[in-house]
Amino acid sequence: MKLRVLLVTESFLPSMNGVTNSVVKVLETYRKLGVEALVVAPKSAGTPSEFLGFQVIQARSLPFMQFPVAIPGFFLGPLMQSFEPDVVHVASPFMLGAQALMVAEQLGIPSVAIYQTDLAGYTDRYGLKFAKQTVDRMVAGIHSLATINLAPTPDAETYLKQLGVQNVSGWGRGVDIDRYHPKRRELATTNLLRDEFCGEADIVVGYVGRLAPEKRVDRFAELFGISPRVKFLLVGDGPERTSLETHFAGQPVHFTGTLHGESLADAYAAIDVFVHFGTEETFGQTIQEAQATGLAVVAPIQGGPRFLVETEVSGLLVDAHKANSYQAAVTRLVADAELRARLGEGARRAVLRKSWDENNLKLVRQYRQAIEMRRERLVRELESV
Repeated sequence: MKLRVLLVTESFLPSMNGVTNSVVKVLETYRKLGVEALVVAPKSAGTPSEFLGFQVIQARSLPFMQFPVAIPGFFLGPLMQSFEPDVVHVASPFMLGAQALMVAEQLGIPSVAIYQTDLAGYTDRYGLKFAKQTVDRMVAGIHSLATINLAPTPDAETYLKQLGVQNVSGWGRGVDIDRYHPKRRELATTNLLRDEFCGEADIVVGYVGRLAPEKRVDRFAELFGISPRVKFLLVGDGPERTSLETHFAGQPVHFTGTLHGESLADAYAAIDVFVHFGTEETFGQTIQEAQATGLAVVAPIQGGPRFLVETEVSGLLVDAHKANSYQAAVTRLVADAELRARLGEGARRAVLRKSWDENNLKLVRQYRQAIEMRRERLVRELESV
């Protein structure tokens, strides 16, 4: 009997971020395993009505900070009743996801909720600390509706459990270890990219991800002047793109904009030292992709990165709040090619057992566990009548 899944996501194509990327990878796994699925996602310009053979139902949405935020509607109940899923998968639940979990509970359908966005962390960044308790209660209320909750790191698991959320387990993110590979440095396309902005003897310090306030890409200014051989590559787009280009004018910084597929993999391979300044990462997927490419990584000891990088083995973790900590770490790597090579090899080894196939098989096992838990609950309820 084929597994039937209703996948409800708060983010989908064409928006590219951690939530969308993981949803796409989950759908690729569905196709390989023969899972029958229906996708519900926010409606926006460019959102496909079908992806990998799976129908995409587009929910009405409103724009918020460059993202379409789906609005709950009455369609979810009839949709679940007609599709009859074995399980409801909700990615990074907010308003639409919360409604999906509520309807699934009312209909007796098991659900799995994926915690991916640190909403409480946003309150600190935007000076809204007074709202943190409200956000915490909202997160607890949403995730308490799910049969099983999956969190990407031990810190995230602890956070949900401290809020009183039950049935919390760990589920990280996979990485494409074939596409992101050290051998890509030898490709002509990678070398052509490097030739656009640096010389053969230069060292490229780079970043891949959204150019948004929480990523703190502006802190690359701390690294300017380390060495005349250092050039900077910033891959991605976002609300800070224009201001960063202005702020970094006159510096050896090359912006590529958003890249996908092979071009994105080439960009990773064009980098020698990967730097991430964001301290609010729930996970840190681009760090894993950099590791798969065999890059020496510098990342904060705060948040998700500390569960991905073993300092002095697969990268360097630094205290983002300590003055000159990043500058010292990057200076050290720029000056020591052997250290870059050793940490790059350690980074690659760290992700070799984290393919998306292996990662998502764990997810399917969680689906089956949620189905069994819901069945056992139904038996108990019938016995108590």
